[in-house]
Amino acid sequence: MPRRVTLAAALVAVGALLLSACSAGTSPSPSDSSAGPADPNASVAVRLVSEPGNLDIRQTAGAALDQILIDNVYQGLVSRTPQQEIVDTLATKHTVSGDGLTYTFTLRDGVTFHDGQPLTPADVVWSLQQVKANAAYRDSDRLARVSSIAANGQDVVLTLSEPDSTLLWNLTGRAGLVLKEGDTIDRKTKANGTGPYTLASWKQGDSITLKRNESYWGDKAKAAEVVLDFIPDNQAALSGALAGELDVVTGFDATLKSQIEANGTFSLVLGASTDKGTLAMNATHGKLSDVRVRQAIRQAIDKKSIVQALGAGQTLYGPIPELDPGYEDLSSTAPFDPDAARKLLAEAGASDLTLTLTIPAFYGTTVSQILVSNLHDVGITLKVAQVEFPTWLKDVYTNKDYDLSFVLHTEARDFENWANPDYYFTYNNPKVQDLYAQSTRATDPATSADLLKQAAKIVADDQAADWLYNGASVVAVGTNVTGFPSINVNERMDLAQLAKS
Repeated sequence: MPRRVTLAAALVAVGALLLSACSAGTSPSPSDSSAGPADPNASVAVRLVSEPGNLDIRQTAGAALDQILIDNVYQGLVSRTPQQEIVDTLATKHTVSGDGLTYTFTLRDGVTFHDGQPLTPADVVWSLQQVKANAAYRDSDRLARVSSIAANGQDVVLTLSEPDSTLLWNLTGRAGLVLKEGDTIDRKTKANGTGPYTLASWKQGDSITLKRNESYWGDKAKAAEVVLDFIPDNQAALSGALAGELDVVTGFDATLKSQIEANGTFSLVLGASTDKGTLAMNATHGKLSDVRVRQAIRQAIDKKSIVQALGAGQTLYGPIPELDPGYEDLSSTAPFDPDAARKLLAEAGASDLTLTLTIPAFYGTTVSQILVSNLHDVGITLKVAQVEFPTWLKDVYTNKDYDLSFVLHTEARDFENWANPDYYFTYNNPKVQDLYAQSTRATDPATSADLLKQAAKIVADDQAADWLYNGASVVAVGTNVTGFPSINVNERMDLAQLAKS
């Protein structure tokens, strides 16, 4: 889901990156393949797990929208590489004043929208002003410290009320996307961006088709067409791949490696990601308000067994993964120790506790079965409620009506959720909020990261949630396919270099 929600509707994403002054700046590395020469007329079929409810990227939640539309259809002044580097895109360059209060972007010449209209500085100013002025727009609050947005010739100048170390990063996401001023399209079903692909069609419940933008300002996309097929079930995706109906399978199950690679037409690629398998604990509900109960739950869970069962990823004991600033190993805050968990529950008068785990149905049962078993071992009865995603959004995310909940939070640098007492985590610690605010005002990246590290340690010590694993990006790629990204695929998926022989 978008940064403020940051929920993954799928499991899963290492590669090097080639940057070109004439490219969009987020070209993924080619897949390791022995494929022959690329077919410029190829259609590439890519499996995605989750389908968006609609295509309005300004107002609609869902990680699928970021995967499909950002970098491919919509772009901003700057973008990010899979390795989390910030690069110029619709801007040819940018500068930041010494006091951190003025950001100047020089707009690229010769860019047109998919409908043929030229990109102008006025479009950029309007797009950013619209996001800032509309609280209903996703990531509107990310421009809170921007006091003015103005054009000066080909330059777009953002003036801040105080330094914001997160601004450039925020502009690589939804807050920074540039749309055409005065555009009258229905953004729920159509899209008009500047990216290397146009939105050709959307067959709801089935697929979205992207076509190469022949008028693209940079290097043209290598594939003529990409068909994004929505297939929630991994076994169905496996069958489709082996039947030759799919060329790439994202969100795959690493335990099915031998099956997908059996006939030599696919290779399983594992990459790093910022995916965080997060067990939210509602501290406003009953016994969960007791830190001892929350710590007991954490210490009852065998994270290594979860990683082993998933076949990929690594353990995680805090809210910041290794790819993000501020990471440190926080395993000491809740090491696996069932005996200690039973003792904590007894001290809290919660030896015979029943809780409900609310989980979106598309996650399957692997994680929930392990949680049921681990918690049963320390005397907690865990009931599992698998619900459709809209129900999860309403009950858990919006109404905060839950005991425990599990989702995969995919977005990078989303620690802000722990500094937001209104977020569905229900975590409210003024010290954490202050440290996070200090980190965003810091002009030195090392200082900002250290402040985040301090805040993350407090969150983990407060047993605010449990972080079951840091997921890997798991993608099955056809041996005749190159250029598919392998890092953070669950969050962003730049397809410009995707090719098929």
